[in-house]
Amino acid sequence: MSEATLFSSYDLGPLTLANRLVMAPLTRNRAAPGLLPSEHAAEYYAQRASAGLIITEATQVSRQAQGYQDTPGLYTPEQVAAWRVVTDAVHAKSGRIFAQLWHVGRVSHVDLHDGAAPVAPSAIPAGTKTFVNNGFVDTSPPRALEADEIPGIVDSFRNAAANAISAGFDGVEVHGANGYLLDQFLRESANTRTDAYGGSIENRARLLIDVTAAVAGEIGADRTGVRISPVSPAGGIVPADDEQPLFNHVVEQLDALRIVYLHVVEGATGGPRDAKPFDYAALRQRFGRTFLANNGFDLALAEQELAAGKADLFAFGRAFIANPDLVERLKTGASLNALDPDTLYGGGAKGYTDYPTLADA
Repeated sequence: MSEATLFSSYDLGPLTLANRLVMAPLTRNRAAPGLLPSEHAAEYYAQRASAGLIITEATQVSRQAQGYQDTPGLYTPEQVAAWRVVTDAVHAKSGRIFAQLWHVGRVSHVDLHDGAAPVAPSAIPAGTKTFVNNGFVDTSPPRALEADEIPGIVDSFRNAAANAISAGFDGVEVHGANGYLLDQFLRESANTRTDAYGGSIENRARLLIDVTAAVAGEIGADRTGVRISPVSPAGGIVPADDEQPLFNHVVEQLDALRIVYLHVVEGATGGPRDAKPFDYAALRQRFGRTFLANNGFDLALAEQELAAGKADLFAFGRAFIANPDLVERLKTGASLNALDPDTLYGGGAKGYTDYPTLADA
């Protein structure tokens, strides 16, 4: 058993993290015109730089990749320059920050794409909601990607990864979870293709592996992580009765690429950890580097899982929204600020950069 604690430093590839607490990616719908990070984003992330690692809000790899109002991108020079302000602010506080790279696929709306349909592995509606025109609306029916369009999807992730490094990020996380495009390709409920990207487990996993290989080839495997959510029904996904063989294969393929970490949502995203039976230890056994566990963690559960060797790093989400100094609060046993649910999405500084720290008391 390890003698390390959550507050011990940790070596993640070429980086040394100050502790094992990770700020999870958290969409806040505050992007500025041009889909730049918010004018308050540098302050917001710098306030939370005591996390061992910050993973940004999901960030589009192309215009086509957008699915929600006011979410930022990493595909224009202006976006790269705006993100550089954020990474500089985090690094000035000795923090570490990865960009989460995102293509929503079918979880989108025609109003974001000049009337064009969202894209997906197959023309199967997500049957979920998205945030557009300042409200939640039904997602639009998608069209199936043509086979000759798929290399362009891979290139968009590669280019966004290169842009992330140009913007000063320490690395990137490929978003393969929560019902978005790469997850859609993995699932039989969303992917009925009969070409090289559909049917067998190997074929359905192909796009995620191709994207990850392209990103790792561009910026280095030691700066590349991947997020997956094996049993989460997010984004209209209907998990199969037994997703173990699929994700065992996915993780074996990711391990072969020697990426620096695997980020696993255990259970239903934002919901119960025991939503569906699944053997996460089997993934841990198949992945030879850092295992980052996510969903429903508090201090006690994270300490228990670390002591048992179930994971190396632990992601905290909403607790980091309401507590910029979450690491210090957990370390000292201080009480936590309550989250204001009315300011989670959209708006300005309120509910974003105005949560108090212990030093403010």
